[in-house]
Amino acid sequence: MYQHKKYEGQLRPGDVIVANHPISGGTHLPDITCVTPVFDNEGRNIIFYTASRGHHQEIGGILPGSMPAGSVELYEEGAAIISEFLVRDGVFDEEMIRRVMLEEPAKYPGCSGTRKLADNINDLKAQVSANAKGAALVSELIAEHGVGTVHFNMNAITDNAEACVRDFLLRTHAATGGKPLFALDHMDDGTPIQLTVIIDPETASAHFDWTGTGEQGYHSFNAPQAITRSATLYVLRCLINQDIPLNEGCLRPLTFTIPEGSILNPSYEAAVCAGNPITSQRVTDVVIKAFAACAASQGDCNVVSFGIDGNIDPETGKLIPDTGFGYCETICGGSGAGPGWHGTSGVHIHMTNTKICDPEIVEKRYPILLREFSIRDGSGGKGQWNGGNGIRRVYEFARDMGCSIVSERRVTRPYGMKGGKDGKSGVNYIVKGGNGGRWCRVGGRKDFKVAKGDWFVIDTPGGGGWGPQAEADTGGDAEVRHPVERRFVSQFQLAQETSN
Repeated sequence: MYQHKKYEGQLRPGDVIVANHPISGGTHLPDITCVTPVFDNEGRNIIFYTASRGHHQEIGGILPGSMPAGSVELYEEGAAIISEFLVRDGVFDEEMIRRVMLEEPAKYPGCSGTRKLADNINDLKAQVSANAKGAALVSELIAEHGVGTVHFNMNAITDNAEACVRDFLLRTHAATGGKPLFALDHMDDGTPIQLTVIIDPETASAHFDWTGTGEQGYHSFNAPQAITRSATLYVLRCLINQDIPLNEGCLRPLTFTIPEGSILNPSYEAAVCAGNPITSQRVTDVVIKAFAACAASQGDCNVVSFGIDGNIDPETGKLIPDTGFGYCETICGGSGAGPGWHGTSGVHIHMTNTKICDPEIVEKRYPILLREFSIRDGSGGKGQWNGGNGIRRVYEFARDMGCSIVSERRVTRPYGMKGGKDGKSGVNYIVKGGNGGRWCRVGGRKDFKVAKGDWFVIDTPGGGGWGPQAEADTGGDAEVRHPVERRFVSQFQLAQETSN
């Protein structure tokens, strides 16, 4: 861990470290991580760490909401913290937060510091409290059972996870006749995401080789290495027919080749805000495709941001904290079908699995109206098992402001599998002047201005279908056809194996 190496021998009880930079293991800048060391009873040796990662709605940058579609450099995406003491000897450093989140981002051309400093401070204090609660629970566990017993059981948990992954790899190797697994998909701009998986039955390990993946781009869809590793781990845990806790034991049997300078291993200066919610989806799609587990889900998070910069102090020329606002939300779509189940409509899959804010709350807090939030009928791919449908969400703006859409699957379509049809791609529109006005396509990646009365319409992608649709089957929507009950994605794999 970056922080462990950086601060080795310097940490004391009562310290908390904060970071969000890709150099120190971050994914994208709005996701801020707080790390707290847990010491032994004497306060000399670190025996555990507790950590919390929270998405902050606003951290500065070129656009309110800190998720700009048009960023090309990391500094344009807001506060970038490689590693700082958030709490030192029990004292919360609010001045440091003001410096790194309000003052430093504003030094770059066209950029603002955070537009909601008070929210950032409160959220960070909540993360510190969460870490403290975790540390207290660990201390209680040690007090009851002893540190040796706790470490023994922690090691057993990671060893068990490793054994489960190795067993899955061996079964997959046997089922595929030892052939390498291969998958290829593309981003909407044509960038290939390519994977070859080679399983070694002698060591029960697998090598995930991303050679053939396209180069990093001059855009915000670059994804730090941590995202590819996390997405791979996520898929494997879904496919394994056991409920194993998330831990690094799952990664022990795996090795990776992620070409340097690719979209999945960019330079540390590259813009990355869309890599975490969007490119991670394509990585997940490709891993699932390589293992032929199910059809693709929407492959997107449909990230919408809007807001205003706020007021400038006439004497200093600097932004007055908390006079602007930035709001960001992710929008659901259709999930993919598989051998024995229909996809589900209007859900988040893979990333981010966040709940969308209630219309009443959004309308109360921000100058918008939600004109429509409905299922996009017919957007799921047809098949023996149908993909889930996407949704339509329509915003009406009650004042002039900046807006952004960061989305994918507007050109490519979520793939069907085993003869199932692809899901429909998504589409974004601005309607000038609102109802009855001029409809214009916005595209998948766009920062733009909206005027009072304008509408923004988002149609999200549907999921792919599974298996060929029978000629006589008109194929009702996913909900009508009663999806089967299931708990693990591994049941998808078991259904495949028993059907072969």
